[in-house]
Amino acid sequence: MTTTARRLGDAPAPDTLDPAERMSVDELRALQLGRLQWTLRHAYENVAHYRHAFDAHGVHPDDCRELGDIAKFPTTSKADLRDNYPFGMFAVPQADVRRVHASSGTTGKPTVVGYTEGDIDRWSDLIARSLRAAGARPGQKVHNAYGYGLFTGGLGAHYGIEKLGATAIPISGGMTPRQVQLITDFEPDVIMVTPSYLLTIIDEFERQGIDPRSSSLKVGVFGAEPWTEQMRLEIEERMDIHAVDIYGLSEVMGPGVSQECVETKDGLHVWEDHFLPEVVDPLDATPLADGEEGELLFTSLTKEALPIIRYRTRDLTRLLPGTARPAMRRMQKITGRSDDMIILRGVNLFPTQIEEIVLRTPGFAPHFQLELTTQGRLDALSVRVEARHDTTPERRAAAAAELVKAVKDGIGVSVTCEVVEPDSLERSVGKLQRIRDRRTT
Repeated sequence: MTTTARRLGDAPAPDTLDPAERMSVDELRALQLGRLQWTLRHAYENVAHYRHAFDAHGVHPDDCRELGDIAKFPTTSKADLRDNYPFGMFAVPQADVRRVHASSGTTGKPTVVGYTEGDIDRWSDLIARSLRAAGARPGQKVHNAYGYGLFTGGLGAHYGIEKLGATAIPISGGMTPRQVQLITDFEPDVIMVTPSYLLTIIDEFERQGIDPRSSSLKVGVFGAEPWTEQMRLEIEERMDIHAVDIYGLSEVMGPGVSQECVETKDGLHVWEDHFLPEVVDPLDATPLADGEEGELLFTSLTKEALPIIRYRTRDLTRLLPGTARPAMRRMQKITGRSDDMIILRGVNLFPTQIEEIVLRTPGFAPHFQLELTTQGRLDALSVRVEARHDTTPERRAAAAAELVKAVKDGIGVSVTCEVVEPDSLERSVGKLQRIRDRRTT
């Protein structure tokens, strides 16, 4: 039994559900169809990009008579949003937009999204629903370490915390020693943060001589980057909290598109009364059946300022039947992104696969980087991973050999492993960049 189960007992059970969470499957599908038909008309009539795309594809909103008809319509990509930068995808007058958010734009123009007052209200409701599913309750304190600003995480979570009736502690990311101080002094019940940065906070607790398991925190709500079951075990063991997943992306809404329920921890229930999910072949966008792994697409059902049709997330997952919320399908934890996939000598590899091996190898800390280089005519991959403070030189060498063998046996590709000193790799305060591409063309 884990320390989490010993201290916390059973995970908090849901006490109050939204009416949508209690719908039957038939009621939900009928609601989705009506909202989908409205969304298609709204996009076609008010967004030039969609009108041209639908016409070029030979489809019209009236062609949607059942949910499966969504496959007739064209997909939307990040490039489409960039081509219409900044406000060309908005479906309402500028005067009706109450907020804009945007991506970082590190690889080109940022993708810009907008929200009406109604959009913000619905988003806040969905974050509140997500927090309740995660185990948070009104009256509790929530330490919000997601970044504030144009990134949707900080403000999106903040409004939902307040809508839940909880107290928001808006610390944002960075200043790690202060994070520990405020967690110790303010005694929050819940933390919202990227999982990689939570590990950095745990390290800081230990650096200050404070047992992370002695903190007031009971639940961590982690999103904005893929993370594995091995990382869940690492977090729950080292901090003695329930670790649950939240999913979202700015182009679809922000955090709160889907949420893992703390009582089951078996994947993220998609809030299907507001978002219609699909899984398609990442190469040609052919629809796949529930249970098959592929690229996740989303169509918004209630967004006013920026309706999104069949948005290609690049995230890889599969859709599964609902459990804790039976009518709402679950999406499996994201295994990786199609654009994060490394093809190394003909083998497909994702950073999360390496993460699982690092986290189960004794002697390694949960901090690593992947460095791609060119050796001769071939690509090569080195795993740079930190040793734990108490790892002997002999154990470091053995751990490196174990990792190399595990990657070869489990993934089918040869890598090298460089074990570096504790606390020497760059730490994340937001979304973690695992891959350093130093290949020559």
